[in-house]
Amino acid sequence: MSGMTNDEKLVYMANQIARNFEALGHDHAVAATEDHLLKYWDPRMKARILALAAEHAGALGATASAALSRLREGVEPGSQTGATRFAAVDEPGASDAG
Repeated sequence: MSGMTNDEKLVYMANQIARNFEALGHDHAVAATEDHLLKYWDPRMKARILALAAEHAGALGATASAALSRLREGVEPGSQTGATRFAAVDEPGASDAG
């Protein structure tokens, strides 16, 4: 990654995040990728990757591209973590701590 521009690094990272979720199936991977970008990327990074999406469309994988489209449209992905689903179970304390 050292020879990449900052823009190329953002595209690379978006694809890398998306690849990590692809085992979940396309629709869930798209939502999980969007959720990750929404929660963990700095607003400047999100703004830049959205601006780059058209310019680097060929470099973005299908999952990353779809997640960015949803992000641009303001689609709410909902929580995508297993811990959140577990904590939603009707149990005393609703905690996943041992």
